[in-house]
Amino acid sequence: MNLTRRTALLAGAAALMVPAVANARAKPVYTEGKIAIDGTDAVAYFTESKPVAGSKSHSLKYKGSTWLFSSAENKAKFEADPEAYAPQYGGYCAYAMARGAVAPTVPEAWRIVDGKLYLNFSKAIQKKWQKDIPGEISKADANWPYTLDDF
Repeated sequence: MNLTRRTALLAGAAALMVPAVANARAKPVYTEGKIAIDGTDAVAYFTESKPVAGSKSHSLKYKGSTWLFSSAENKAKFEADPEAYAPQYGGYCAYAMARGAVAPTVPEAWRIVDGKLYLNFSKAIQKKWQKDIPGEISKADANWPYTLDDF
């Protein structure tokens, strides 16, 4: 095998390993500045059917991150049952997770499926994810290296 072909094969193999390395280093919750899911109130997705900015005056620590809520009521709901409200895959992009990688998310690219919150990198990526939601979730579930009990 010549050197150019061998180099190309090694580069290809390394590229295949990047998602696994990214997952190994991923934190259990997607944060920006130690604030979970961009400071968006996770409960509001369920109660108001839209992303709502949280407030530092209604915050709590969960899974090593600070979560913000728009009201004391939403904070209490989350605190009573965080697994019911926390986004899947720690708030990382569901589309990326289906591909064995992690990516940040934006509050506007969201969907609740079977009572679970899923976030995506962007509205454009969300459109791709929505083409086969059951398949995307199945693949992402298989790739998600963390469970809520791990932390």
